[in-house]
Amino acid sequence: MAALGGDGLRLLSVSRPERQPEAAALGGPGPGLCCWVSVFSCLSLACSYVGSLYVWKSELPRDHPAVIKRRFTSVLVVSSLSPLCVLLWRELTGIQPGTSLLTLMGFRLEGIFPAALLPLLLTMILFLGPLMQLSMDCPCDLADGLKVVLAPRSWARCLTDMRWLRNQVIAPLTEELVFRACMLPMLAPCMGLGPAVFTCPLFFGVAHFHHIFEQLRFRQSSVGSIFLSAAFQFSYTAVFGAYTAFLFIRTGHLIGPVLCHSFCNYMGFPAVCAALEHPQRRPLLAGYALGVGLFLLLLQPLTDPKLYGSLPLCVLLERAGDSEAPLCS
Repeated sequence: MAALGGDGLRLLSVSRPERQPEAAALGGPGPGLCCWVSVFSCLSLACSYVGSLYVWKSELPRDHPAVIKRRFTSVLVVSSLSPLCVLLWRELTGIQPGTSLLTLMGFRLEGIFPAALLPLLLTMILFLGPLMQLSMDCPCDLADGLKVVLAPRSWARCLTDMRWLRNQVIAPLTEELVFRACMLPMLAPCMGLGPAVFTCPLFFGVAHFHHIFEQLRFRQSSVGSIFLSAAFQFSYTAVFGAYTAFLFIRTGHLIGPVLCHSFCNYMGFPAVCAALEHPQRRPLLAGYALGVGLFLLLLQPLTDPKLYGSLPLCVLLERAGDSEAPLCS
């Protein structure tokens, strides 16, 4: 994720002449207390989100429809209440963002169409190789595939599939709401936008460790394989979380990260090993390389804040004296 770096991810706490501490500039407590409150609030949110999955006692595996339905209920309740944590954080720190709470969390109409389309397009470009691989291995041609995708019966079948609803709708919406829209506004005044991009995904990655307990419980693999898989999952969920945090900051919208999350859940982790053994290996690997190259080339232009109007988190940092926050330009 080097493209997320550059000047955009430098610490925003670099010394500047006559700059006031963040919390002091906003009329709240000292920056130390502000950071402690922010980190504790984020940790509480992460624990509440994961804990809500286990309020139901069941001997059934996590993919059973009955388990999924129950978890839908609890996770939707926690996600709906998560903005109250941001509200409480605002009251405890005394920080006044200069905008409404919903706007700060990415719920706004200004620039919503480019915010929905451009981040998704950028993510699809990154997955150019896997999309080519999917097309090559699909038994139907493009016309038949489009008919299936656009058929109302196909969508009705998806909407009654609990696993599809979890992976494509509920998980992307609730996870981005809790781990991006709620956490980033609390972390940004404490440490700046750049460090927040990398700190916020750590809560997201750790939150996925709960899968270890279910895998051990149902003996789905050896202990070593389970922990190795968990470490790998933590790594790529943290990287993905940094990417969607970057999108959230640069667009000021929640819809882009949610759509990208849903798309990535559908695609899964790129099957690079299968691509290396594919009969059409050369064009496929060229597609992988081209996708990554175009992604790095288009990352900054397609997330240019000028396309999305005023950015709530940047307004928050400007009030804290960070008028030169690199991710805001």
